[in-house]
Amino acid sequence: MTAAEVRTVPEQAPLVEMRGINVAFGGVHAVRDVTIDLHPGEVVGLVGGNGAGKSTLMRVLSGAHRADSGEIFINGDSISISNPRDAKANGIETIYQTLALADNLDAPANLFLGRELTNRWGSLDDDAMEDATRKVMGRLNPNFERFTMPVKSLSGGQRQAVAIARAVHFNARILIMDEPTAALGPAETAQVRNLVRQLKTEGIGIFLISHDIHDVYDLADRVSVMYHGRIVDTVSKQDVTTDEILGMIILGKKPGDVTQTELEALELRG
Repeated sequence: MTAAEVRTVPEQAPLVEMRGINVAFGGVHAVRDVTIDLHPGEVVGLVGGNGAGKSTLMRVLSGAHRADSGEIFINGDSISISNPRDAKANGIETIYQTLALADNLDAPANLFLGRELTNRWGSLDDDAMEDATRKVMGRLNPNFERFTMPVKSLSGGQRQAVAIARAVHFNARILIMDEPTAALGPAETAQVRNLVRQLKTEGIGIFLISHDIHDVYDLADRVSVMYHGRIVDTVSKQDVTTDEILGMIILGKKPGDVTQTELEALELRG
């Protein structure tokens, strides 16, 4: 291949790209001209203070709220997302902090909730649903064994695994994870982090919304910081420290734009 040919090879399109997204509630601009992208097998941490706009931005991608303007592309193709069904049809699933699980049902019943499998006589095919659940859980969490127990009896990490398995089984390629380790202990947090790493190996892209800077720094490949509805910057994890990310969240400035006085004030605040 010649040098000229190398230059003309097109760059692979992102798995998802949101361009120029704007959302306003009355006179309040919750999201201002935001552009963000995500590649296969990548975790992008989305962080910011309360009211920064991160949840509103992800609600646009999940179909829970329509943008006032802007475009969404999946694998380079422009798409329209008007509701959650549109998002699911494009391989986008959201794992909410509340997980939206039916506590009185077991893992297979939750996995297929609303999409139950039936046999030729029209009855629920419990064996087929349990078999499918065992297969997907075997990929995500091989140590999971409580397939016949109501999910209310599971640990927080195990419940996260069930919610993630439901999304993955139905061919999600893009996951929005909202505070996945909130209120979890160290062991359960480690379980969820292992789940995220497994999803990455399968080529699934993840937007990770979190207030836990250390959680984001541990899991994310890139970090996008929002401040008053705008993206302050999107940075590779290896190029910044957790303190610099914190500075972007609090001050709304890129690391190179923060003064020594502001840095000292942050240190005192810490």
